[in-house]
Amino acid sequence: MINIIATEADFYICEKPAGLDFHDSEGQAGFFSLIKQQTGENLYPVHRLDKQTSGLIIVARNLAAEQIFNQLFSSHQIEKYYWAIAGNKPKQKQGRIVGDMVKSRNRAWKLTKGRCNPAKTFFYSFGLGTGQRLYLLRPYSGKTHQLRVALKSIGVAILGDDIYKGDAAERLYLHAYALKFSYQGQDFCWQIAPTGDSFEQIPQEIIQQNQLNQPWCLNWPKL
Repeated sequence: MINIIATEADFYICEKPAGLDFHDSEGQAGFFSLIKQQTGENLYPVHRLDKQTSGLIIVARNLAAEQIFNQLFSSHQIEKYYWAIAGNKPKQKQGRIVGDMVKSRNRAWKLTKGRCNPAKTFFYSFGLGTGQRLYLLRPYSGKTHQLRVALKSIGVAILGDDIYKGDAAERLYLHAYALKFSYQGQDFCWQIAPTGDSFEQIPQEIIQQNQLNQPWCLNWPKL
């Protein structure tokens, strides 16, 4: 059963669990097939999450809504915020990660110094007192594996990321935590806490003191 966070006239906000493909794979129903079966509706996908990534997904309920969301995504008017946990410590506690992405080996991508069609990400990080850090990530573009590659490029592969050599864990510790956008003149925002031992052990004072429960309130730059 897919968790439907919100039901609007033109779209659903749903939670995709970690480990579930977006589309059908190897005879197993993916997220999109499951939500169509659950609602009994002819739905339209407008964005996706990697199989190992959990979190919020928008699903359009009609063709007109799909077209509107495609325009919103292409014009970068939908704000997406992610949580990730990684070991090590970056040279800077916050900053920009910008560069072109090219295919590497073993299903991986890598970040280059090129700026032809760059992936753009800004991050804040917070020490957890365990040798690990919590990363609040905002992608300004939508590339395959973008956030995983971005953190790998600064030497802090995400916990549980077997492709990018993160420390071993029971899941990939990357979660699409919050969405914020305007649709047909109405403002919307949602957030949903992630599951997983390391996520659930994040001290509440870190979340509250750094406005992580309302990430759009932070001073995000324009990239």
